[in-house]
Amino acid sequence: MLAEAKTATGRLAERLGDARQRTDDLFAIVRPDSLYERPIPERHRIVFYIGHLEAFDWNLLRERVLDQRAFDPELDRLFAFGIDPVDGGLPTDKVSDWPSMDIVQRYVGHVRQRLDSALPKVLSDSLNSDAHQLLNVAVEHRLMHAETLAYMLHQMPADRKLAPSGRPEPIVPPFTPTVVKIPSGSISMGLRRSDNGSFGWDNEYEAHEVGVPAFAIDKYKVSNRQYLEFVDAGGYDEPLLWTAADWQWRKQQDISHPVFWRKSGNTWLYRTMFGEIPLPMDWPVYVSHAEAAAFARWAGKSLPTEEQWQLAAYGNNNHGRTTAPDSLAGNFDFERWDPVSVASPHQTESFFGVAGMFGNGWEWTSSVFGPFPGFEAFSFYPGYSANFFDGQHYVMKGGSARTAACMMRPSFRNWFQSHYQYVYAGFRCVIH
Repeated sequence: MLAEAKTATGRLAERLGDARQRTDDLFAIVRPDSLYERPIPERHRIVFYIGHLEAFDWNLLRERVLDQRAFDPELDRLFAFGIDPVDGGLPTDKVSDWPSMDIVQRYVGHVRQRLDSALPKVLSDSLNSDAHQLLNVAVEHRLMHAETLAYMLHQMPADRKLAPSGRPEPIVPPFTPTVVKIPSGSISMGLRRSDNGSFGWDNEYEAHEVGVPAFAIDKYKVSNRQYLEFVDAGGYDEPLLWTAADWQWRKQQDISHPVFWRKSGNTWLYRTMFGEIPLPMDWPVYVSHAEAAAFARWAGKSLPTEEQWQLAAYGNNNHGRTTAPDSLAGNFDFERWDPVSVASPHQTESFFGVAGMFGNGWEWTSSVFGPFPGFEAFSFYPGYSANFFDGQHYVMKGGSARTAACMMRPSFRNWFQSHYQYVYAGFRCVIH
């Protein structure tokens, strides 16, 4: 038992170090003179996130498991929170409101030194399950930011980033969009609290069975080529394809195409992480939930529910395929900076033969994000999920190229507002 505990402690320490390296590498692609920019209007400046990742770890662990005093309460507060704008407005801070990068980096270094010197003893001596849970929270919180920061930096001009060497794209033979019939079945949703060997966020509990009637689902994610047909058919100009709220947003913001696209003359270009290229027709389209739902209506289909997606991905009662991340093949776990073809042969097919459900872009569902039966908020992070049970956020499943492997577990749930275009999220449609 002691040897197992030490092994678990070592894995947690290793995972924390790896997660730090992920975010350090991400900040390193930004030119130093651009670290105070705000690539997405609704988000903070980049400098906030450099401090936030350490402040979150420190504020989470300092009093609860380390019994240490704060060494800079002002920076602890400054970098504590602020992912979503208050009351739906845009941030109004100025560059001069933020500390210098030297101060921020000293804070980062000091936090890491304190945590690294104290955590091993706490974890190994007490075998405290709370401490292990909190460190898992810290690791996955950072890995989530490694993804959300990527799509934020994606919106920066290419000349403000330092591009690493790329990888060749896999060759994909021509393919034809088709649908896969999914028979009715009963599936398991969520995690059981009695399973002490696994970590999950509060919204992943409690496990329950759900019956799902038969349906048909797209074998592949909707591609840029398919979505271009919707754009060319005037889909953005037809109010009947949009809900009233989505149409108002589309009109007010003058939305006429995916945010990753740009038209130059008669040619559509695609913004990759490090430059523009001709629109890759077979890559998955990345759009907001509002845009995905409008396309589905135009196609005479609908977005899948969370339960339908789960059944299509894992089979009846999740027995169709192993749930271990290392058993899956796909474009995830920081595999690439951009997507690949929706029909890439290097991606795992589901139990029913649905392609590319694991990585290469999150997938919107029609399900409003809400609690499972028996939900209990984390006492140490009560607002993590509950603050978003507002009827305005939709569940996403799957994962993107920048999603860590640990979050490819079947129970993991992601969510975003309907009108947020920047996330690496695509979709596929269902027919009942």
